[in-house]
Amino acid sequence: MHAVIMAGGRGSRFWPKSREKLPKHLLDLFGGRTIVQETVARVLPLVPPEKILIVTGESHAGALIRQLPELPRENILIEPAGRNTAPCIGWAAMEIARRDPGEVMLVLPSDQIILDAERFRSVLAAAADAAATGDVLVTIGIQPTGPETGYGYLECGEKAFDARGEEVFRVASIREKPDRATACEFLARGGFLWNSGMFVWRAGSILRAIGRWMPDLNDGLGRIAALPASAPSREEFRRIYEQLPAVSIDYGVMEKAGNVLVLRGDFGWSDVGSWDALWEISEKDACGNAASCRLVEVDAANVLVHGAKKLVALVGVKDLIVVETEDALLICRRGASQDVKKAVVEIERRGWKELL
Repeated sequence: MHAVIMAGGRGSRFWPKSREKLPKHLLDLFGGRTIVQETVARVLPLVPPEKILIVTGESHAGALIRQLPELPRENILIEPAGRNTAPCIGWAAMEIARRDPGEVMLVLPSDQIILDAERFRSVLAAAADAAATGDVLVTIGIQPTGPETGYGYLECGEKAFDARGEEVFRVASIREKPDRATACEFLARGGFLWNSGMFVWRAGSILRAIGRWMPDLNDGLGRIAALPASAPSREEFRRIYEQLPAVSIDYGVMEKAGNVLVLRGDFGWSDVGSWDALWEISEKDACGNAASCRLVEVDAANVLVHGAKKLVALVGVKDLIVVETEDALLICRRGASQDVKKAVVEIERRGWKELL
């Protein structure tokens, strides 16, 4: 099989560590490898380096090439413009179909944390077997731990079959990110999983689905496929790609398709979509504080301190997030870190580009 790792995006909720030139997946948040390096290392036991493709933007390609020297240079697919996940996945699927017609492809975000890598690979192998059974689109769902409004939801239908001992269900519906009341309703009804953004299918299956449900994208991909392999065609490729519809694969295909299957991903998943999520998975002391520096705490609890190089003293505070870089300091209430992106919007409005 092939693996496609989507390494786009800005990660504005991880400001001030995440910047336009250094998005979340290129960060080392735990004092070891970067998130994208961890993602590649996690799939290497399943997929050899020559079959791992990275789709990224022009501004991040150089950093990815440096961080992932084990991957062939031609496996770094550079988008001339970010157009959301449907064009990204369609282009990668077209490339895989050209190299190895009929092969299964894993599609993975570059910026997720998986605590149980062995279990993760076991579920993906089962999903690959399910994808190989026919013209189906397979996704991975995560058991909700609360009424999260930052994720889409998958409604499980009837059981379809077992693959390598894993239950495979038909997807009855795919729901956009809900408000809190709707999320609570989903949890009360049961049978709903968080949409992890991980997919498994044959390259031909997703290309056929794009052809059916996204004809404009299919037409653009066809024009890209017809380009000659010459230097002047790069500008034509840019012109075509920039005009592709900017649509997610969920909205463009998955919500419309009737051949979607899901497996449960019980492998310690987090999309690390905010500083709150990082606090959740970080090692904490007896007071619930997580820090990457020397810490003195007096009547302080449930605080995340990240990036500080100096001693930090916490006195009489709780439920805070404190993030320091050389040029910025973030302090916010824990539970409000989804709104950090609003601060980024305000910084941009004020013209402080050097801080973005």
